[in-house]
Amino acid sequence: MADAKVIPFGEEPRARRKARRAGHSGRGTALAPVPEARTGPEQAPAPRPAGGRTLDERIAGGLAFLRRRITGDYEVDDFGYDKELTDQVLMSLLRPLYEKYFRVEVKGMENIPAEGGALIVANHSGTLPLDGLMLQVAVHDNHPAQRHLRLLAADLVFVLPVMNELARKAGHTLACAEDAQRLLERGEIVGVMPEGFKGIGKPFADRYKLQRFGRGGFVSTALKAGVPIVPCSIVGAEEIYPMIGNAKTLARVLGLPYFPVTPTFPWLGPLGGVPLPTKWTIQFGEPIPTDGYPAEAADDPMLMFNLTDQVRETIQHTLYKLLVQRRSVFF
Repeated sequence: MADAKVIPFGEEPRARRKARRAGHSGRGTALAPVPEARTGPEQAPAPRPAGGRTLDERIAGGLAFLRRRITGDYEVDDFGYDKELTDQVLMSLLRPLYEKYFRVEVKGMENIPAEGGALIVANHSGTLPLDGLMLQVAVHDNHPAQRHLRLLAADLVFVLPVMNELARKAGHTLACAEDAQRLLERGEIVGVMPEGFKGIGKPFADRYKLQRFGRGGFVSTALKAGVPIVPCSIVGAEEIYPMIGNAKTLARVLGLPYFPVTPTFPWLGPLGGVPLPTKWTIQFGEPIPTDGYPAEAADDPMLMFNLTDQVRETIQHTLYKLLVQRRSVFF
């Protein structure tokens, strides 16, 4: 390599000396700073996915979840509720049905308290209890405090081999006053559908006509726990399985409360079990407070009747209002 040429002091080229003097004396145009060298085009950081986690993070989380499942390192409460399994698996399985198939629209979520217990009372319909599951997803995915809904289910749910375990894992419990009160006093959001089988198994001709709400046991439970009652109206579930008949003899043989006959079931076999893709709306009404009543109010039958009727009428009125507002059963 040739040696670098050394310029003796005083022999610096005239143009360079002139430019250097101008830069220091403030006269003329100073030399522009040399920009930093760049090795390549500047790139913006890769955006994170909508869920807030990268693919690697999701894979790592999934592997950690499987490890906890295998080793038994997860928590289940005394009702059998498995919060992690519900969040990671069960809600993920129900969410496409909720978002893409029924396209559920939720209104009035601000009426569910951010903390403390509350009793959500909703209408029940649809031949199969999909409305309860969609209600659970609605609270789980839309409440600002990410609260979980603990549904009260009928005895039949807990005698079916697979359904029993899944219901317990998802936080459901037997529809009895003792279990409901324990959950409410622990500050949980509890959901109840007082129509029971009378509502879910009613004929299509009686759609959106509320059935009897029983003896008001849910009101008594709310009063004892001192929690608000939140009326809830669900539109869209009535049309998923239009029940045009009930094979009562077959229902008795199978030990079922009813055996539905729809335009597609049982004529199309398993294909007849696919629900129609109706458009749903779930609206939560203003809470009805119960903490202002005396302790003995839960034993007052007249008060029970009045509050039960108030909740029922609120749900029925909201159903009619939502039906008038909707454009179509499917859109």
